[in-house]
Amino acid sequence: MSDDAPDSLIPYDEIVQEALRAVVGRVLGEVETTGRLPGEHHFYITFKTGAAGVDIPRHLTERFPDEMTIVIQNRFWDLKVGEDGFEVGLSFNQAPARLVIPFSAITGFVDPAVNFALQFQAQADEAGPQEHDRAENDHPLAEPVEDGSNVVSVDFSRKK
Repeated sequence: MSDDAPDSLIPYDEIVQEALRAVVGRVLGEVETTGRLPGEHHFYITFKTGAAGVDIPRHLTERFPDEMTIVIQNRFWDLKVGEDGFEVGLSFNQAPARLVIPFSAITGFVDPAVNFALQFQAQADEAGPQEHDRAENDHPLAEPVEDGSNVVSVDFSRKK
């Protein structure tokens, strides 16, 4: 038997990524409906700032030209969730900003209150993966999760 997996005519990786991003939409939709985060839940959402459909203030794009992490916790407003993305009001250095983020731009979603995380495949980038600067509303990053946690990471890399 060969270790080489046959090429699939079904785009499983895209289907799974889309389904996992729908989890983010459903969670944010619940928050939109109730108008608040339940209990101690809060979210770190990392997204590609240059992705199609992302609409953030220019000073944030200049500061975070590749990727940015926002925190949805205590100070957010006007959360609106649509089929393809969400928009939210956040404050950066006491300056209000409206962010529009398509689900397709999201590369990470973490709820440290319950040790839950989703990581998404980033779009192919010739420059390769890059670290991003922390946003003014970032809180300390969640501790790395231990085995047995609720972390889901999907990598459909093929061995050739």
